[in-house]
Amino acid sequence: MKKLKIEMVHDIVCSWCPIGYSNIQTAIKNLSLEVDFHFLPYELNSEMDENGETIAGYFKSRFGWDDRKLLDYQKSLVKTAQSAGVTIDFSKRVKYYNTKKAHQLMHWSERFNKQTELNERLIKAYFAEGQDISNTDALLDIAVQVGLDRVSTENALFSDQLSQELDRKIERRKAFNIQSIPAFILNENILISGSQSVEFFEDTLSKVREGSAANVTISV
Repeated sequence: MKKLKIEMVHDIVCSWCPIGYSNIQTAIKNLSLEVDFHFLPYELNSEMDENGETIAGYFKSRFGWDDRKLLDYQKSLVKTAQSAGVTIDFSKRVKYYNTKKAHQLMHWSERFNKQTELNERLIKAYFAEGQDISNTDALLDIAVQVGLDRVSTENALFSDQLSQELDRKIERRKAFNIQSIPAFILNENILISGSQSVEFFEDTLSKVREGSAANVTISV
């Protein structure tokens, strides 16, 4: 049976992306599916500077949230994440960051078949440990932890070729007119939007495997 191709559209700082990732991976395991899993970049804060921005300041300036509303949201988010096996520690994760370099690292790791491992390490580094995943040295440390060479990775992160290759992935993602993340493209023509439940993913992936879902957009 041909492997199911899955492309996850994500950002490293997106709170719902690790939840969606964990749920779809659980569904894949439960169904014993053979998959070809890839990632496409979506920068939520492409204009953010190298200092990042506090999460509290971000929600206050953009949405007018007060401390109580943010705290209630974070408590709900942590509970949902825990049910998906994801740790979000807001005592450490206090900032949003620009993620361009992190996406470049994700793209670089693909040629070494390290994307999935790197994604999981970045999730832990940012959401559980609160690391600055816009910082080059921090990213290089993470790269080494998943088995990438530090020197060649650093050279790649500052290469025009890598940026151009990543731009082509961005253009592919834009063709789907995706407005929110996470999103999942199945077999290049079926789009699932949102951080869905394990059961939802199981049902949808089963239909795709059976050939009863094609050329459709599924969104909630």
